[in-house]
Amino acid sequence: MATVEQGLQAQIRNIEATYGRSIDDWINLIGASGRGRHGEIVAWLKGEHGLTHGAANRVALVALAASEPEPAGSDPEAGLYTGRKRTLLPIHAGLMDAVGSLGPDVEVAPKKGYLSLRRRKQFAMIKPASAHVDVGLILPDRAATDRLESAATFNALFTHRVRVRTVDDIDGELRGWLAAAYALAG
Repeated sequence: MATVEQGLQAQIRNIEATYGRSIDDWINLIGASGRGRHGEIVAWLKGEHGLTHGAANRVALVALAASEPEPAGSDPEAGLYTGRKRTLLPIHAGLMDAVGSLGPDVEVAPKKGYLSLRRRKQFAMIKPASAHVDVGLILPDRAATDRLESAATFNALFTHRVRVRTVDDIDGELRGWLAAAYALAG
């Protein structure tokens, strides 16, 4: 099974082959253009260089990431819990313990502002908020409840959200929902 990183590298290789420039060439070209916002880079790549939207989006994301490298030794998970959110770290640790018990094939993919949890496909996410940690779940056949909320206003990629306010909220019910979403993703 390919990882997300392997899939992204394959996409970059395909872009390089299709458009005849290395990703480093694209990064340098974008840097020289003076464009610094994602939307303007994508529009420019599509309009001036004929890239498809998907290719332009990926090149723009890679170029923007290259322009702001992470400090050496930085931990993407720890970066989610800075300032006042640092108090949420015990909840995060408890959630990661629950995720770790699901199976050896869980992939944790850090994103900007959250962690994506994947098996063959994404099944959940962990995102710190100001006073709690949101857990997004993909459980298409489950009805929403007071605790297992609809994710309609939270994130369109997920069907449900659970707000985890304390370590005690990581109980058998939440672990069951995580396990069910994990099973559906395999």
